[in-house]
Amino acid sequence: MDESPHESSLTLPLILDEGQHEPASNKVEEVESNFHHESAATTSFLKTFFNGLNALSGVGILSVPYALSSGGWLSLILLFAIAASCFYTGLLIKRCMDMDSDIRTYPDIGERAFGNKGRIWLSVVMNIELYLVSTGFLILEGDNLHNIFPGVELEVAGLRIGGKHCFIVVVALIILPTVWLDNLSVLSYVSASGVLASAIILGSILWIGSFDGIGFHQAGSPVNWNGIPTAVSLYAFCYCAHPVFPTLYTSMKNKHQFSNVLLLCFILCTVSYASMAVFGYLMFGSTVQSQITLNLPTRNISSKVAIFTTLVNPISKYALMVTPIVNAAKKKFPSHYSKRFIGLLASTTLVISTVIVAFAIPFFAYLMSLVGAFLSVTGSIVFPCFCYLKLSGNYRRFGCEVLIIGCILLLSAAIIVFGTYTALVEIIGSL
Repeated sequence: MDESPHESSLTLPLILDEGQHEPASNKVEEVESNFHHESAATTSFLKTFFNGLNALSGVGILSVPYALSSGGWLSLILLFAIAASCFYTGLLIKRCMDMDSDIRTYPDIGERAFGNKGRIWLSVVMNIELYLVSTGFLILEGDNLHNIFPGVELEVAGLRIGGKHCFIVVVALIILPTVWLDNLSVLSYVSASGVLASAIILGSILWIGSFDGIGFHQAGSPVNWNGIPTAVSLYAFCYCAHPVFPTLYTSMKNKHQFSNVLLLCFILCTVSYASMAVFGYLMFGSTVQSQITLNLPTRNISSKVAIFTTLVNPISKYALMVTPIVNAAKKKFPSHYSKRFIGLLASTTLVISTVIVAFAIPFFAYLMSLVGAFLSVTGSIVFPCFCYLKLSGNYRRFGCEVLIIGCILLLSAAIIVFGTYTALVEIIGSL
């Protein structure tokens, strides 16, 4: 498996400084390669900061009120603990890259630390994560469209499909041509709207709570021990942006400012996630759904703004998410096969398979908690810790740093074990 395209779906688009006009490329990984070799070390502090925010901002903001409802008010402590852990492991990635100037991408770190097995292992984890997040996009779209337009049905080849499943099929048909594209440059820049989308959604929720008669009156519960694994898993999903950090770092003009960029990004995103969680929980209490947009009264303009903003981003990001998987599939076929045909076949099969999985796992929060508990924690917390310990050799001597990393790994192990188990039980129970 070729791992080099892995970061492309996560690192693109990077907003370049003026004068850095990259030519459109027919492959996402070529754009990334051009960025690395032609535009390296030229991006300003402000634009790196924006790119970091874009990487950390995502659909996870819709589920944090449900996460808080699952775990209770005290679970906010775990949100901050995970944010701090992910910030620290982001710094560990920077330190790994400082040890070897040849490290340019996330899989490079794995290869430098553990050889080709490290690269392959990380590639598998990242590809599965991309696949499941793409599936989650379809579930999200189906849920919200069904909420707006209940009672819609679709008939395909004599088979009647109703409700949410109907919209999953419709959205998949809309998305399908985008995954056939060789040139994803336009979609990549549309998907850069993640920061703006998160701000609009949070602003809409505040408006609805303040002026549309819902208010912030729900007391909530201090702690729900049974829901802690689900809460912490969903919190972890919000911070699974580490594959973007190597590209952000190599792109910076002043690399010594990267730690400050990272700190500002994590502070702002954590404030945003925590605010959404608190406001959503105060508005709807234990009745808050897996996506807060499903609780909103669809008759209000502010609700429609929030919902339609939620719907646009996944459609534009889906193709970018699955492109690394399609490219990896194309590379497995002999060179005499038509790459164009293989690409069309692989992308179409991939979309169909995600539709099937979205039908089978109908609850958005269950799938995202599984991704967060197992894949996000493994790729964004555990992996940087082990790679840093291996490359630095600090595991041979016990000190404050090793103690901190050890505590982070213990927290990660607990999330992986209990979070994954809980998510799997919930998913199996819903089948």
